[in-house]
Amino acid sequence: MSMQTPLVSVVAPVFNEEDGIAEFYERTTNAMETITPPVRHELVFVNDGSVDGSLDVLRKIASTDRRARVVDLSRNFGHQLAITSGIDNATGDAVVVIDADLQDPPEVIADMVQKWRDGFKVVYGVRTQRAGENRFKLWTAKTFYRVLNRLSDTPLPVDSGDFRLMDRKVVDALCELREENRYIRGMVSWIGFSQTALEYARDPRYAGETKYTMRKMVKFAVDGITSFSEKPLRVSIQMGLITCFISLFLALVIVAGKVLEPTSALPGYASLMVVVLFFGGVQLLSIGLLGEYVGRIYRESKRRPLYFVAERLNFSSDEGDANEVGGDSDDDRDGDGR
Repeated sequence: MSMQTPLVSVVAPVFNEEDGIAEFYERTTNAMETITPPVRHELVFVNDGSVDGSLDVLRKIASTDRRARVVDLSRNFGHQLAITSGIDNATGDAVVVIDADLQDPPEVIADMVQKWRDGFKVVYGVRTQRAGENRFKLWTAKTFYRVLNRLSDTPLPVDSGDFRLMDRKVVDALCELREENRYIRGMVSWIGFSQTALEYARDPRYAGETKYTMRKMVKFAVDGITSFSEKPLRVSIQMGLITCFISLFLALVIVAGKVLEPTSALPGYASLMVVVLFFGGVQLLSIGLLGEYVGRIYRESKRRPLYFVAERLNFSSDEGDANEVGGDSDDDRDGDGR
């Protein structure tokens, strides 16, 4: 941590949040300015290929506040990669990741900063309440976190999202991990350092609708499980062994029946079909599971950049402007990939 007033970077991925960005900016700015002892801050907005007016709103904010910095990605790369690009461009002694939909209250950041000052390198938010979400979403989220924690070789906190504060040491370590299939909350747990939980009540969305469709939720769950556990592969092996023993037992039963009653007919077409279909399903499931891991190996082997930047606003080599308001926008249109 620097000897001067620490700089805290707030990273906020944005995807079609036109109606809520201004409110998020106001609340987050007020929350950062009321932290005591005071900190300097910067807001790093990442426009993840929004198709509404989100970028225009971000441009307007950036033109009036030099602390608001914008990373405009060349297309929609997804939530986890948007967070990654924001972290890559954050310069603070500590970095806070928070969504721009205001479900995670920016006012909680002050408590995170205090725990960081107490010596913790990671402060992650744990949701005690999730307002505005239906029972199905609550049940699936609760189940997912507990299943993942049980499967993972690395202990992962339950009921914890991406809302967290990370010390610069943790951020630098995270930036060294360039895997494509990213589950950032798990990666932070894997890195280590001293970590602590901070409980808070999650609010309903301020505006708009959730961007996490059922398909995205399933993909996110698969990413989390396959990135931090090899147990599904081991389970498929165990299932294979179990079915082999069952098959051997059934074969012995059939042979014994023939020996004891040679003339008796052994009707069993229906049961035979059930067994064949069951074993076929197990085999296909195992092959599909193996293919999921192989596919991820293939994508990682190409070593493509994680994202491309179309434009950056308010970034410069002079980090002393992190608390200046107003001034001309310093545009960077080099289109660097990370």
